[in-house]
Amino acid sequence: MIVVRKLPARYAPIVTPFVLSILMTAVVSVISTLRSLGATPAFLAAWPGAWGLSWLVAFPTLLLVLPLVRRIVAWLVAAPPGR
Repeated sequence: MIVVRKLPARYAPIVTPFVLSILMTAVVSVISTLRSLGATPAFLAAWPGAWGLSWLVAFPTLLLVLPLVRRIVAWLVAAPPGR
């Protein structure tokens, strides 16, 4: 059995946007690159660069805007009962 060490809970505010930015930019860059180049060998060559650049923008952007997003969501969504 493989034992995976977990990060302490205090890292969640960094890990969440890190994982979210990886997944979001991967999906969006695949769609955008496929749309512009089609399913060709050129796609396979171009996609990693498109994804990397979009991730370099998305991760710091998420770190900056996540507090604002949390406030907006709190304003739009009722708190669960008992809070």
